[in-house]
Amino acid sequence: MRVAPSAITPPMSDARAQQIAQDFDLRSLPADFLANPYPVYSVLREQQPMRRMPDGSWLLTRHADLVAVYRDAASFSSDKHIEFAPRFNLPPHGSAEAPAPLYQHHTTSLVFSDPPLHTRVRRLLMGALTRRAIAEMEAGLVQLVDRLLDSLAGRGAGDLIEDYAAAIPVEVIGNLLGVPLAERGPLRAWSLAILGALEPSLSHDQHALGNRSVLEMLDYLRNLVERRRRQPGDPEHDVLTRLIRGDGPDEQLSELELLHNCIFLLNAGHETTTNLIGNALVLLQEHPAALDSLLRGLHGTRHQPEAQEALLTRAVDEVLRMESSNQLGNRRALRPVRVGGVDLPEGSLVTLCIGAANRDPAVFSQPGVPDLERDPNRHLAFGLGIHQCAGLHLARLEGRIALGRFLARFPGYRLSAPPVRGGRARFRGFLSAPVLL
Repeated sequence: MRVAPSAITPPMSDARAQQIAQDFDLRSLPADFLANPYPVYSVLREQQPMRRMPDGSWLLTRHADLVAVYRDAASFSSDKHIEFAPRFNLPPHGSAEAPAPLYQHHTTSLVFSDPPLHTRVRRLLMGALTRRAIAEMEAGLVQLVDRLLDSLAGRGAGDLIEDYAAAIPVEVIGNLLGVPLAERGPLRAWSLAILGALEPSLSHDQHALGNRSVLEMLDYLRNLVERRRRQPGDPEHDVLTRLIRGDGPDEQLSELELLHNCIFLLNAGHETTTNLIGNALVLLQEHPAALDSLLRGLHGTRHQPEAQEALLTRAVDEVLRMESSNQLGNRRALRPVRVGGVDLPEGSLVTLCIGAANRDPAVFSQPGVPDLERDPNRHLAFGLGIHQCAGLHLARLEGRIALGRFLARFPGYRLSAPPVRGGRARFRGFLSAPVLL
């Protein structure tokens, strides 16, 4: 028995989508929007592509407008000191004199910084994430995935998220930073709490948990860094050693820059890739025709490794387009600028709706239907410009290996109960997805 698609992504009526769009506010989102935001995004994209929000910020939903903002780093800043001060530094969590841990973290990490900090950190990371270095990870990744599949096979059932999707990136990123296997247990909970604090609406309990998770992660990383200083790894492969050494005496990261960018790496590489793998396997259950087509393609290319790799890479990119792991991005206008026919004054806050742009019919034919052979696929799940995801090639490798080897082993898998979504607007994925093999 297959779980009905309506139990995975509940349909939304046109009238309901219009109603939500009319009063749309990212800080107050109904449950049915979080379950299926795309009908609302479609209305906004067609009727108010540059939507003024109740707090005065702007929501952009057209692909062309997001591309324009991504490519104009001179006009749009990723730095979040101004936006996050009132969000995270409210008493009792922090103040201007003693910043809250969440504020300190999210204003120091790579993704929320501008040059020169962004340039320095990204250069260090890219030196360890070359195509060659990533290719050398493949054998170890295959071994990890096969161990997880063996465990699932032994039980005949399991959870696609907890037992598979979430277990892969935490090991990969743990290996990159040289986190000992026995010490990786808390990483996922820390990640969910710290990234969860970026949601448009944040409760007091979520705020407190996020701050506590940052402090616990910093304590752990200080100890890890001290051990690595005493026993350095190979800087060609060990990202932590590269970050510690820097690019010479004049290009050293401060202690806080080092620690917070380690947190960023562990969190960003974990949450988004977990969502990618989980979303892929659930999406294929929601669209049986796409699953059948992919299985036929994999069977037809089983003796052609390069063709199979290309097929799986296209499938991964289509999943990222349809169900982007990260649905929202943010920028601040550094000067008056015109976007999408609207004049934005200096200081304007902009939310980039990646989930809407990736289903823009002006760019993608039949955007609501998975086309696993879509080529070219100009999705924006990895961003664009100077802030394009530094780990995109690693994410594609993880997705390709996780999806391809799972389907080769369990082509007849099926969900045994409706999956449970994470209930978040920014990071779209599942908390659980029970499966029979």
